Amino acid sequence: MESFGTVGTVLGCSAGIAVCGLVFAAYKLGILYQLFHKTEIQSPRHGGESVAEVLRAHGVKYVFTLVGGHISPILVACEKVGIRIVDTRHEATAVFAADAVARLSGTVGVAAVTAGPGLTNTVTAVKNAQMAESPLLLIGGAAGTLLQGRGALQDIDQMSLFKPLCKFCASIRTIREIVPTVRRALAIAQSGTPGPVFIEFPIDTLYPYHLVSKEFGVKNPPKGLMGKIVSWYLSNHLMNLFAGAWETRDVSPLPVDIPQATDDQVQRCIELVSRAKKPVILLGSQATLPPTPVDDIRKALEDLGIPCFLGGMSRGMLGKDSPIHIRQNRRDALKEADLVLLAGTVCDFRLSYGRVLNRRSKIIAVNRDKTQLLKNSDMFWKPTIAIQGDAGSFLVRLSKGLKGHRCPEEWPQSLKAGDVTKESVNRAKADEKTEHHLNPLNVLHRVDELMAEDSIIVADGGDFVGSAAYIMRPRGPMRWLDPGAFGTLGVGGGFALGAKLCRPESEVWIVYGDGSLGYSVAEFDTFTRHKTPVIAVVGNDACWSQISREQVPILGSNVACGLAFTDYHIVADGYGGKGYLIGREDQDRLSDIIRQAQKETQEGKAILLNVLIGKTNFREGSISV
Repeated sequence: MESFGTVGTVLGCSAGIAVCGLVFAAYKLGILYQLFHKTEIQSPRHGGESVAEVLRAHGVKYVFTLVGGHISPILVACEKVGIRIVDTRHEATAVFAADAVARLSGTVGVAAVTAGPGLTNTVTAVKNAQMAESPLLLIGGAAGTLLQGRGALQDIDQMSLFKPLCKFCASIRTIREIVPTVRRALAIAQSGTPGPVFIEFPIDTLYPYHLVSKEFGVKNPPKGLMGKIVSWYLSNHLMNLFAGAWETRDVSPLPVDIPQATDDQVQRCIELVSRAKKPVILLGSQATLPPTPVDDIRKALEDLGIPCFLGGMSRGMLGKDSPIHIRQNRRDALKEADLVLLAGTVCDFRLSYGRVLNRRSKIIAVNRDKTQLLKNSDMFWKPTIAIQGDAGSFLVRLSKGLKGHRCPEEWPQSLKAGDVTKESVNRAKADEKTEHHLNPLNVLHRVDELMAEDSIIVADGGDFVGSAAYIMRPRGPMRWLDPGAFGTLGVGGGFALGAKLCRPESEVWIVYGDGSLGYSVAEFDTFTRHKTPVIAVVGNDACWSQISREQVPILGSNVACGLAFTDYHIVADGYGGKGYLIGREDQDRLSDIIRQAQKETQEGKAILLNVLIGKTNFREGSISV
């Protein structure tokens, strides 16, 4: 009898496993879902409409793209709901433009590109956004759900490419997934440390049922049992793809999680700052992130009275003539400081990995990202207090806690005096005559003196742009756009496009090296077509000078560093803009040319100033690797 009992138990278990297996298979194939959710096979609607609904609900105003058949439904649907579609001449530019919009608007920037090469063209720009901590949604087309891995047009493993670059990656498998997936992606992009997210949309999740069934439906199924199985599987897959597709779903934004310093941490910092005699604040781009308005942060810094060194998007935070904004001699100031506050600033190569910090200084580090917060603290520096939290709101709370207390006046005054001395030397260098062409420092001083107070400066280049960082003064917060820690060339066209769309009333200046210009000069066509007039000033010395300056003396060769004094101004003319060639003979009328360029920009023309420049020793010793 025991043996019969054992057999019965085994059979019962086997039956249970079989039932569970069938239920699981029914779930995976969507059969259970289809029992309760209708497939509307007559509906003309498509998945692109769902994407557009969510983007509109999240306040997205622009989608940047280079068109492709995989993503056409998204672009058309976005246009219909009032989202402006801005098409560029390279996919990287589309992502750079979305990056700029994210930085300047406080929302998520959105770019949509086609499958395969369309997406691979964006990899550098997405990595740049990751390192610059820009909230960005990259939408990518993809081969049909059943054709992936089978040799379809432009089919590659896109998820593997973007998982190391993005905070969140998803591949849409049914239309009903679109709304919740896009909502989640947009929230993740803005939460914690902001960054890019990626969603791929197989082509059959974006087009209407009648087109998808025609393209992917069974045409000549094999005969017999196998044919019936294949026909059923394909039919079920199609029905599941559209099951419940057009049911009403919540498209509103999900909550965004932003880490904050604790009250105890803020109080400990208040005590440290109140005792400091020579404090210094190093402000990074992260301090400009939402939710704290930049004007509140500026007021907090002014109330504290602590000398500040500003980097990235925080350049201009204090205006151009603030007594506490220190631009020069940062290394010397850090040696003297008894307290250093790293507000969103990272101890990477820009701070010599932390080696420039005085080991006797008290160091307060605030950063949303734990890895960046403690970068190189195991080797070259140690934080006194390390806070994983939002830098902007921390500064406001610190200022309130120190109300009535100000940094001793003689400390920022002494640093400002050093600024004046150094900038006088730099100004003298600008007045020197170069062996050939114009002095680049003089050109940059002229532009800085004449640019409008509301100007936004886009930095894209090496040597010429490195000089501009010392000379040009952003007039306000979030009016300087550079690539950030990745040091990417080619951001100019996209950043300027996004900036001009966000701030149409502002002058947008691109400071190009003649090397970096080559990456995005074709976007003058985009500026013309989309009526986004910008002014580009190109330091044309016919050389990759930042590399050549090191390569020639160390290795004895200028190989691959030489360019030509190319007629870039004619290229701008050909794309519908207006170009000027400016050489030594134009020295006396340089200011008049700049004013004319500003006037023509106001009239709707994108301008390129092709300025032939000579060599100076201004940045000798700068490291290019």
